[in-house]
Amino acid sequence: MISRRLIVKTSIIVSLSLLIFLFGLFPTLVQKYYSTGLYLYISSTLRFISSIFPFAIGDIIYALLIIFVFYKIIKLYQKIRKKELHKTHRITVPLQVLNFFLILNIVFKIAWGLNYSRPSVSEELGIGNKRYNVKELVLLGNYFVQKTNDLKIQTIKQGKIPTYTIQELESLSASAYQLKEKQNTVFKYSNPCVKSVLNSWIISKVGIEGYYAPLSGEANINMNLPGFVKPYVACHEIAHQLGIAYEDEANLLGYLTASNSNNVYYRYSANYEMLRYILFEIRMKSPDDYKILHDKLSAGVLTDFKIEKEFWRKYNGDMFGYMDAAFDRFLKLNNQKKGIDSYQDIVIWLWNIHKSEVGRQKSEVKE
Repeated sequence: MISRRLIVKTSIIVSLSLLIFLFGLFPTLVQKYYSTGLYLYISSTLRFISSIFPFAIGDIIYALLIIFVFYKIIKLYQKIRKKELHKTHRITVPLQVLNFFLILNIVFKIAWGLNYSRPSVSEELGIGNKRYNVKELVLLGNYFVQKTNDLKIQTIKQGKIPTYTIQELESLSASAYQLKEKQNTVFKYSNPCVKSVLNSWIISKVGIEGYYAPLSGEANINMNLPGFVKPYVACHEIAHQLGIAYEDEANLLGYLTASNSNNVYYRYSANYEMLRYILFEIRMKSPDDYKILHDKLSAGVLTDFKIEKEFWRKYNGDMFGYMDAAFDRFLKLNNQKKGIDSYQDIVIWLWNIHKSEVGRQKSEVKE
């Protein structure tokens, strides 16, 4: 006979999961009461606790969860072999499994996941969503090529690009966010907590630059990455800490923060990364214009492209394929099934942010 306690427990867990799901259907409420309310206290507290430890405790939490699941599977398998399962187990075991995963989902949603339901941060920042045509995209590409080339020259004058320690990335990135916070409170970042992943080799093999750990509130960085990539990646992962769930939106916040930094290496890192997205879009929509823009890249920027490509060639063939598609030959990747009709949100936002500057640049060229 199924215990009354299990039935009550399951009912409570299912009801709570349903309430959270229904709450997530109302973006305005999520924004008001969670993303800019409860979540700010949860995330700040998690970062404060995690910052006490010098290593990524999120990785350990996930490892323990995986070990726990395998342990339970093995114990269940042993009971099945020994024929120790009773008829009631056919119901209680599935209910226990359901409860376990629903509890994980509830914790995830409350700790961070509800941010997927908030309105786009582009709306909060007043950034339009007007789509570009191919001609405008090429103009944007030309703008970023020139800007990135200029920043590369400035970094060369400053000296060799730093390799960065995780402490330096945390400090410099937090300073960049503090500077940006003066313009908009969306960028407010208290109790900084940026960690190096526990095993950069495995993360590199998987093809990951960095990731956010919702259960510990940590921004985790792959410290194997080339030095010029790390500043932008750190700012991107901090955006996730601030409750920006979607990747393109984290790209936006990471770019706006790093490109506004007083540190020229941060500004270069941000513009280099955005140039990569723009060139990839141009390569799909207008290969001939891509070739022209590619030829305008300075030797220093091309060297960095090569360094990053070789990094992914060493660790992860799929990521190398992405770099190859973006900068050498045309390929349709799995996440770009629409081909030339596809649009990346980050490129749309970059166009809306910089279209006036692009227009001025065009006028100056004509004059």
